[in-house]
Amino acid sequence: MRKVYYVFNPTTRTYDRVYPNLAQRFLTILRRILLFIIFGGLSFLMFYILIETPSMKDVQDENSKLLAQYHILSQRLDEAMEVLEDVQQRDDNLYRVILNTEPVSKVARSAGYGGTNRYDELMDMSNSDLVVLTTQKMDMLAKQLYVQINSFDELVRMSNEQEDYLRHLPAIQPISNRDLKRTASGYGYRIDPIYKVRKYHRGMDFSCDKRTPVYATADGVVESAKWQQGYGYTIVIDHGYGYKTLYAHLLDKKFMVRRGQKVIRGEQIALSGNSGKSTGPHLHYEVIVKGKPVNPINYYFMDLDADGYDEMLRIAENHGRIYD
Repeated sequence: MRKVYYVFNPTTRTYDRVYPNLAQRFLTILRRILLFIIFGGLSFLMFYILIETPSMKDVQDENSKLLAQYHILSQRLDEAMEVLEDVQQRDDNLYRVILNTEPVSKVARSAGYGGTNRYDELMDMSNSDLVVLTTQKMDMLAKQLYVQINSFDELVRMSNEQEDYLRHLPAIQPISNRDLKRTASGYGYRIDPIYKVRKYHRGMDFSCDKRTPVYATADGVVESAKWQQGYGYTIVIDHGYGYKTLYAHLLDKKFMVRRGQKVIRGEQIALSGNSGKSTGPHLHYEVIVKGKPVNPINYYFMDLDADGYDEMLRIAENHGRIYD
């Protein structure tokens, strides 16, 4: 029911009814509309804050899942970076050593992306620190993978160019030793089994029965096949490019090659024995680079995978059994 307003008239001493004009009616209606809007807005705000709608819950659940996925992605990127770092180490310290080329510079591997505002657009996101860090890891991984792929492409090109060099590079074990059970003694200082003094061991020993086949570890030309003091019956192969290999304590006069003969990798050249200064049947093997003996363990890359290399390294470092 609409309110009725009266005003006292002193002349007639009566109450006269008051009729509002158009402006007053408009203001009254406007006040009511504003009060309705304010009340409605406050009611909606209270409902929105206090009562969680299904759509709001879905959004919150989705955000939680996305955050968990970002954490998992960040961890997997760390694992991928560790694998890539291992590949980089092998690239620099094995493959490039074999091909006699310089390793990829650290500056090239670790170079980042230019621009200080590269990630500014991510800073307004919720959990921006995690998002930016994960994005930086992805960018760095992509950059380093690009560098590594280019490095492998270069190595493939160099290997094709150096095919002849690779054929003449010692790359296999001199006897069949896939399970590594014949690995006896490694390179370096050892206690001499006969004189019981500390002595430098110039190669690696492989334990085996007499008459075990002995193979050339790379293409080359037989430099000598004769008796040598201490080594017994010995074969030396000149592979060129500064590389030679020596096979000692062979079976008496059972050479299968002669001086000046060309041999190829994997060709049988002799039988193992116990000649010379030796405490039991075995093969003593040396790799000589530019006149100096080096550790043969780095020249079995065609025989050993990464796990096999690590296992042989462990056996050799534990010295194993010493025969000469």
